[in-house]
Order: sequence, then structure tokens, then C-alpha cells
Amino acid sequence: MLLGSTGSIGTQAADVIRRNPGRFRVVGLAAGGSNPGLLAAQALEFGAAVVAVDRESAADAVRDALAALAGQAGQPGTARSAPPPTVLAGPDAVTEVAAWPADVVLNGVTGFGGLAATLAALQAGRVLALANKESLIVGGPLVAGLAAPGQIIPVDSEHSAIAQCLRGGAAHEVAQLVLTASGGPFRGRSRAELDGITPEQALAHPTWDMGPVITINSATLVNKGLEVIEAHLLFGLGFDKISVVVHPQSVIHSMVEFTDGSTIAQASPPDMRIPIALALGWPDRVPGAAPAIDWSTAHTWTFEPLDEEAFPAVTIARAAGQAGGTAPAVYNAANEVCVDAFLSGKLPFAGIVDTVAQVVSEQDGRVGGAVTLADVRAADGWARTRASELAATWGLRAHHVVGAALKRGESPG
Repeated sequence: MLLGSTGSIGTQAADVIRRNPGRFRVVGLAAGGSNPGLLAAQALEFGAAVVAVDRESAADAVRDALAALAGQAGQPGTARSAPPPTVLAGPDAVTEVAAWPADVVLNGVTGFGGLAATLAALQAGRVLALANKESLIVGGPLVAGLAAPGQIIPVDSEHSAIAQCLRGGAAHEVAQLVLTASGGPFRGRSRAELDGITPEQALAHPTWDMGPVITINSATLVNKGLEVIEAHLLFGLGFDKISVVVHPQSVIHSMVEFTDGSTIAQASPPDMRIPIALALGWPDRVPGAAPAIDWSTAHTWTFEPLDEEAFPAVTIARAAGQAGGTAPAVYNAANEVCVDAFLSGKLPFAGIVDTVAQVVSEQDGRVGGAVTLADVRAADGWARTRASELAATWGLRAHHVVGAALKRGESPG
């Protein structure tokens, strides 16, 4: 089952599946519905039995595209298509197909919307190839507590790398996890030099080709903050044993340091088809998922400490993760609103993380204890409303919460 099939992760997963027809079969697809033509083409190509879109308004466009493509396939001299898939639409459609019979559910849905699908897939006993990090982060113990050992396979390149490196030692031998970060397009800039950045500049990632939200998150380092929380939940290590290092070449995707002083790293070109293929075939590898490193040419790989004054998103995320409860959900929700505001020209680039910091500092939800799905949804809704309010008044106030707090030595969270 492929959720988010028309997005960046979904189309790369489709490429892996397309090149391995004897190994993988697609039973269903799900997407938002913004690209009905591509969704219909995927459904007919792979013979999916069901297609789900979360917007009712997109259902007719998908059905029309399916009919048009099926008609073309039925013309003389062309291959005859499989029976048309069932089309489901509505806010619960993606969640419904996440529980359909399948060996593996790849959740490539973007943002908080992927949480319900994650929970449905786990409850149905499916192996969950998880690219939607937000659902694990906001769901926290709800998701981690529901999953059986080995039921969640990470798709993020960093967590896929850690999972591979952990094969090199026992759990008690792990000293720390080291997440690598490219540093994004503004690596090396000071806080002052982040003024005036445009969406076009922020979307120009130096090494990865990703969707707009994750690309902006990589530019602000919010994505790395989310990954720190995700690593804590996936691998069960304390935040004091999870560090971040900047590696601009994006070839070493993360590392595990062991207690004897050795470090194991996973290296490959920055191509998401490698961790996607591994998650689909876990624990086995899929030959030829993507080109390997060319060892016949010279390479230089560098590592730098993270500048947490210019890019405090990881600091804020770490504080939210340590607080627990609904704090990670608030961090994620505020960021999603702020990214949208930035892309629409309503918020400056530096204002994304500043606003997230203020929302996290104001949250009064349940922190540190067990939370329910209702708690998470309430915290998510409050954070979105508050972030929208702050973004709308950005030009009317001096808003440098993070910089001032860090200078005073305070925690921004």
C-alpha cells in the first residue's frame, strides 16, 4: 500500500517498484488529490485495486482520468488495462486504505495528516515503512506503544542509516547516535544574514530533491529537530545520546558511535530510493535501488558543528522532546503553519523558527504525562491557531524570542 503516491517519496517508491515487478505488487494508492492524472496513471500501471483521495472534490477528476487512460489502453494495438480500481474519497479515505490487506504500508503522506493512517496501519498489523515522521513525533507514545518490535521501518535517510549501523553491535554497546545534516542552502550564515531570504532561495536545496515543506524544513533545520525526536522514539535512546553534525556533502547519512570508541557510518549518494527500497524489502536489500558511490574518483567529506545560535530549531525540538506530552505536536503544528505563511509571503524566513519558539513556550497542554489522541488533536489545533495569529501580526511587533533567549542562556522551549 502506497500512501502519498504522487509526492516526492511516493514517486520514488513507484520507481523502485516499477523496476522490481517480480518482488513488489501495489494493492492500493492514496494521495491528496492535487494530481489526479498522475494518481490515475499509477493506479492503472500497477493494477491497484483501490485509490483513495482525502478531498471529496478530487474524486470525480480521478475517475475521469482513470476512464480516459483506460480508454486509451483499450484501443487497438495497446495493452488491455486491469479492472478499474475502487475510488474512495473523503477525510477518512486514506486512513481506511491504510488498513487494507497488504504486507507493507509505505506512509509518505506529508505532515500531521499522516497520523491517522499510521495508527490504522499499525492497528491492522501491517509493517509500516514510515516516511511521515510527523505522525511518530506528534503521536509519540501513542504510536510507539502501538507498534510491535520491528513493525516500524524508517524511511528517512538518517534513521534508515542508523538502523543499518545498529546491526554492527548490541544495544548495550551503543554510546550515541549521530545524525548528519546538510546544513541546507544557508549553511555558514549568521542570524543577521538570514534576513530577506525568499522562498525561491530556501527551496534551492544543495543536495536533495524533495517536496516544498521538507525542503523549507531542511533550510531552517526544523527537519533535523524533528529527526532528533524521531530517533529518540524509534531507537529508545535518551536525548543526551543523540547529537547532530553538519555534513554538507550528504553522503554519510548518519552514524552510530559504540562504547569501544568505534563509529559505524552508512554512506551512499543522496538518493531517497535507497532507504525507500530498504524499507520496502526490509531486512533484505533491493539490488540496484540507485547508483552507488563512484569509488574511482576523489571525494572529500567534511563535518562541522551545528551553529545553534543561527539555527536554533534543533535546540527547540530537543527541549520539546524532553518535555514530552503534547509539546512535540505543538512544535510540529506551529512549524507547518509557519512554513505555509513563509511560502505565501506572510512571514520572513527567520520568523518561521522564531514563531515556533514562541508557540512552544506558550503551550499549556499536557506535558510529561501520557496523552490521548484527543489531547494531540487539541494541541495541534491550538498550535495552528496561535501560530496563525502570530504570523498575521509579524510586521507589527519585534519578535526575536530565540535570539534573546539564547543570549541570556535560557532554553527557548
